[in-house]
Amino acid sequence: MVIPWGSIINAGAVAVGGGLGMCLGGLIPERVRKIVFQLFGLFLIPIGIGMVEKSPNLILAMACAILGGGFGEAINLGQKLEGLADRLKSVLGSANPNFTDGLVTSSIMVCVGAMAIVGSFEEGLGHGRTTVYTKTLIDFFSMAVLASRLGSGVPFSAVPLLFYQGLMTMAAGALQPILEGPITECLTATGGLMVMGIGVNMIGFKPPIPISSTLPAFVLALILPVFFG
Repeated sequence: MVIPWGSIINAGAVAVGGGLGMCLGGLIPERVRKIVFQLFGLFLIPIGIGMVEKSPNLILAMACAILGGGFGEAINLGQKLEGLADRLKSVLGSANPNFTDGLVTSSIMVCVGAMAIVGSFEEGLGHGRTTVYTKTLIDFFSMAVLASRLGSGVPFSAVPLLFYQGLMTMAAGALQPILEGPITECLTATGGLMVMGIGVNMIGFKPPIPISSTLPAFVLALILPVFFG
């Protein structure tokens, strides 16, 4: 079995970057943190567009996002996730009102995209860790910026990242034939739409897009390409 050292290092960078952002955030004036946060959100929009443009079947990604987001809202997924986050906050003794937003936003950012999938497969198949190390560097600085504004929920995105990428690395041989092609393209494009939504929210769009309710879209992105890819 392959030990996912690349994913472990990536998760560590997310936790350290988030922690560093929390520590430095208190030393930086609010107006400075706000403009940096908004500019970072602006930067995410073209990144999301680039992820979407790579998909040959944008309509399928849109269907995943719309159906998944509608289902998530119908079952009040955002409120349920907030309830779970409140329990975690109480265990940690945190009073951060942005805990859930930080956890969901950062988890989507570090887990979606082609680099997470390709990097995990490369490591698992013995093709090196160049991609996952590049992603690690990007995630470190991204989480520092996020945590400076959203606080303690951000470092905890290291947990879903380690589980997600680590599982793909350890099962790369079996998962690659399943996830390659249309499924990876749909996951990337759907993730791009979510990244664009995160960027819009960071800029200050009102009312904010309920990103946490869109999580079922990623499940559909694994299923629909099997039938329509």
